[in-house]
Amino acid sequence: MAVLEVADALTRARSYPHAVLAYVGPDGYPVNIAVDFTESVDAAEVEIGPLGHDLRPAEGQEVELTFSHIRPQPGVGYDERRYVNLWGRATPRGEGLRVEVRRASGWDEADTPFFEYAERSVPAGRGYLDELGARPRLSRLWTVFLATRLPFLTATLVPVGLGGVIAARDGAFHALWFVLALVAAVAVHLGLNMANDLFDDANGADAANVTPTPFSGGSRVLQYGLVSRRTMVTGCVALYALSMGMGVYLAVERGWGLLAIGAVGIVLSLVYSAPPLRLVHRGLGEPVTALGFGPVMAVGTYFASAGRWSWQPVLASLPVALLIALVLYVNQIPDRAGDAAAGKRTLIVRLSPAQVQAGYATGVGAAFVCILVEVVAGVTPAWTLLALATLPLAWRVWRGLRAHYGEPYALMPTMQSNILLHLLTGLLFVIGYVIAVVS
Repeated sequence: MAVLEVADALTRARSYPHAVLAYVGPDGYPVNIAVDFTESVDAAEVEIGPLGHDLRPAEGQEVELTFSHIRPQPGVGYDERRYVNLWGRATPRGEGLRVEVRRASGWDEADTPFFEYAERSVPAGRGYLDELGARPRLSRLWTVFLATRLPFLTATLVPVGLGGVIAARDGAFHALWFVLALVAAVAVHLGLNMANDLFDDANGADAANVTPTPFSGGSRVLQYGLVSRRTMVTGCVALYALSMGMGVYLAVERGWGLLAIGAVGIVLSLVYSAPPLRLVHRGLGEPVTALGFGPVMAVGTYFASAGRWSWQPVLASLPVALLIALVLYVNQIPDRAGDAAAGKRTLIVRLSPAQVQAGYATGVGAAFVCILVEVVAGVTPAWTLLALATLPLAWRVWRGLRAHYGEPYALMPTMQSNILLHLLTGLLFVIGYVIAVVS
């Protein structure tokens, strides 16, 4: 709720059809009455009435007036919520009251969407809970789900699956080593998610972000007080330890070259947001993401399964790498104001909306051209052309970017479609390899 100048609030009140008078009755209970009103901006007062004598507050008592715009929408509820609150002392006048307005506040959902409104209220809500000595709680399972951002594991499953099917095509697939490589990759990804939240909380980027969505703005578990920093650090370190321990074991069993690949993956996950490099702050988050969730994971899985190096998973993973980089690229759009305020100069912060949209078109076009060129060049089997079936989805994402670039919540279906684009394209690419193996 924003504090308003009294004159501005009275001007807004003039446009609203409904008003409710509220005050504390002599018995200590609240009284709420729908009233007719006329307002005077110059005199900073509102006249309401007529009112029965038994419905009037005491002379000089502070009252509150709420002016609202409420239009029912069948099957939906109400359209955009808009209201103004005025506070002042009431004086009887004829059959009604005169209220001398002293302060005002209000909210117009056309200016501040509900989710942003709720987000801006978080500090006040946490302050209230702190005064009570309480804290918000969720089930442990749901807290882990949020803190680790489990749904984003699709970014790991696709390149790991690709590395596995390429090993199978080369006659070198081993289920045990593949599963262990998958566990290591999942652990480092979840650890990375938690580390990013910790660093973005420390540098103020998440606190400055008042338009988070389910796809952007971090997990928010620290901002909402659901998890302490100490617990978050412990979970992050444990996941990285699991991943590194698994990596060392795989290197001992499958070849020491795997240790170098794993080290590259760990380093990339840390320099992404950790000081002093903080590459995402320098506009380099997309290439780091492409490398880590493309060639590194694909070739690491291949090596773990086959016990040797191959360029095949490196080249085959390039389309997947481009598409996962574009997931980060699009998901950063709602964060641009908060990122800019915290000095986190991502590509989205650095580029104009037109340049961001052109960049997306270029990146997604390059991914699909890469799929086609690799088949023509004999790098990947012809069946991987199945992945081109998601082209209409890419077109939908680009149109969504053009239509809703500056509207974080209207952009959510576009972000969801973009994540789905990476997942479905990757799955179809993997299926193409599977068909090539069994045919």
